[in-house]
Amino acid sequence: MWKALILAIAVLMAPVATLAVEEPSEAVQTAQVNINTADAETLANGLVGVGAKKAQAIITHREQHGPFSSKEELLQVRGIGPELLSKNRERIQL
Repeated sequence: MWKALILAIAVLMAPVATLAVEEPSEAVQTAQVNINTADAETLANGLVGVGAKKAQAIITHREQHGPFSSKEELLQVRGIGPELLSKNRERIQL
């Protein structure tokens, strides 16, 4: 009787054990935002930690100084620091 119960539990638990071992999928991709062409709404929605004010600051800088030539150039925009740039590095496209 005990052997049958243990066998039944083992059979029922086998699918659960295989689920716990699976690796997370690498298919998750980050959406890209072109900081040289995006409007304020796209910048605010596509970049982490960027709201309407920072998005407008990016656009103002772009209009006054021309297109960004590097991601690091964003550090010249008021309100954009190294941490914010780091969080968005993979999202930023030139």
